[in-house]
Amino acid sequence: MKIVIVGTGYVGLVTGACFASNGHDVTCVDVDEEKVKNLSNGILPFFEPGLKELVDQGRSSLKIQFSTSYESVESADTTFICVGTPPKEDGGVDLQYIFSAAEQIGTHAHPNLVVVTKSTVPVGTTKKVQEIIKNISGLEVRVASNPEFLREGNAVEDVLNPDRVVYGVDSDYARGVLNEIYQTYNCPIVKTTIESSEMIKYASNAFLATKISFINEIANVCEEVGADVRDVAKGMGLDARIGSAFLRAGIGYGGSCFPKDVRALKSIAGSSGYEFKLLSSVIEVNNAQWRRFVETIESTLGDLNGKRIGLLGLAFKGNTDDIRESVSLLIADALTQKGAHVVAYDPQATTDHVSTVNSAYEAIRDADALVIGTEWSEFTNLDWKEIKDSMNSPIIFDGKNLLSKEVFEELQELNIQYIGVGG
Repeated sequence: MKIVIVGTGYVGLVTGACFASNGHDVTCVDVDEEKVKNLSNGILPFFEPGLKELVDQGRSSLKIQFSTSYESVESADTTFICVGTPPKEDGGVDLQYIFSAAEQIGTHAHPNLVVVTKSTVPVGTTKKVQEIIKNISGLEVRVASNPEFLREGNAVEDVLNPDRVVYGVDSDYARGVLNEIYQTYNCPIVKTTIESSEMIKYASNAFLATKISFINEIANVCEEVGADVRDVAKGMGLDARIGSAFLRAGIGYGGSCFPKDVRALKSIAGSSGYEFKLLSSVIEVNNAQWRRFVETIESTLGDLNGKRIGLLGLAFKGNTDDIRESVSLLIADALTQKGAHVVAYDPQATTDHVSTVNSAYEAIRDADALVIGTEWSEFTNLDWKEIKDSMNSPIIFDGKNLLSKEVFEELQELNIQYIGVGG
């Protein structure tokens, strides 16, 4: 099948590369000429495990190509819109890139084209895309909603082996095209209306964010009453009705999806006349969680002015270089504002916010405290004795509750003070 992917960000590039690996002929379109040139030469705009290998495989087999032109839409069976949907100041969704893509598609549309929105969009957006294309081309092309559920750091696996595929259509023809694309996928496939499909993505992310905020609230109570949130989460997670996923307490959620999608769903509800009180609390808890962590650091170390803090992790999560709405960076900024000198290390992410170095040990050297802000597995296998010997004061603040009880016991033997979240 001939597929055009509009947008070469996380969603578009990963989706296109995975579709190409499944044997489809894929053209990825992007307005950024430099990005297209780099992709054509195998240079990726971001780090994602396994993606470069997949892109190189597609390039060598001629199953994937990159272009700034929408002309490939003229011979495509389907076009997936995978452009950004950034947040507005009021929490709503900026759809300018979605609608701009629809306009470009409209100039090259043909009667049998199926246009699919894969970007996360409010209910009604896909139908609006259909209207825009019709106004330009005079054609009422078939449309569908097929939201993505990929996790940065595990995106390739999530696209190739998802736990479910969701798509909403308003025609048998569009359903047939998506059935063919996903026919080899061995997972539940939820076929629904376009409106329900658009809502499923927001509902899923909002629920997961709620789960994170809930366990962080439990962690805060645990600190007050002397319980250990890790044990509490383990006991909760063994209940099949709850499950263990997203029950690790920490400094709160970040990234390009959860914060944006939670605010967007709250805005969508408000626009429809419904006040989503639960999501207001989820946002409030998340915003307070990292500030509470900073207060813990300050109350433990005292005056932070002139203190050197080694920060491990800049990305919003492990296995990615994405620093969008990274809680680790918020903490770094807060510590800097209090006079601390923050020296950071991340295996992939970079930033101009703080001083960065090339190794964890270099970040920790002569530090008055170590802060873990991102859950890179690399940070679980450090030489703790070397770290103790190189620090001014051996104190670890684990904002991700990353270190295991075995490591914690080793830290105790070395007289390294360990402070996690929730006990």
